[in-house]
Amino acid sequence: MGKKVLWSLVLLLSFIFITTPANAIAKEKVYINGIDANFPPFAYVDKKGIPDGFDVKSMDWIAEKMGFNVVHKPMDWDGIIPSLKTKKIDMIASGMSVTEDRKKQVNFTIPYWVIAQVLVVPKDSTLTVDQILSNGNKVGVQRGTTEAKWIKANLIKKGKNFKLIEYDSAPLAVEDVLNGRIVAAAMDDAPAKDAARKKPVKILGTFGMPSEDFAYAVRKEDTKLLETLNEGLRQLMASPYWEELKEKYKP
Repeated sequence: MGKKVLWSLVLLLSFIFITTPANAIAKEKVYINGIDANFPPFAYVDKKGIPDGFDVKSMDWIAEKMGFNVVHKPMDWDGIIPSLKTKKIDMIASGMSVTEDRKKQVNFTIPYWVIAQVLVVPKDSTLTVDQILSNGNKVGVQRGTTEAKWIKANLIKKGKNFKLIEYDSAPLAVEDVLNGRIVAAAMDDAPAKDAARKKPVKILGTFGMPSEDFAYAVRKEDTKLLETLNEGLRQLMASPYWEELKEKYKP
């Protein structure tokens, strides 16, 4: 190859490198986001098998803005933190509550949502919260959730006379509310509102558990990713798209 041809090739390659946006190069980085497959409106898999929801679309926007690719991987909720710690996934953006116990295992981003825990009952139910949590009634809850842990520690262990039935997801518990297998289901108010829009159920009220913050989780050592997600969240919550997401998914 002649010197002139070689020099022209070097100049061409230099031009391509210089004019290529930095985020286009960075987008070769792919992060796997672990999600609950059935936690509407924050995360779920639609009828076509495609991940969707408030958190899914939020993370898609952040990935685009911050220059990386994201793949959403549905998995069982009670094993999602172990999957993060063993590097099967890289983050959890799927309606995860910030708790002191979880802080010992993962690092959380800035919070983006405040959630309350409520009881869901059939629309025609006349029971009160106190009646539900007595008389040996069966109450459903999603296993591995903060509400499941709180109910066991603060209600059942302190003498409340009801039986807690655990499910793989909150919507499955709602189905058993409707078919009469349980009298109520305990869950975050966002999926409770979603259920009340779609099913003949209603939100009865809270059961004493304090409200919680939702945030994204990453491994303790992934400080760079944490900074990236925090910046992405700040930009998202300041953008018009944040309001569009709230209007679409109504969390």
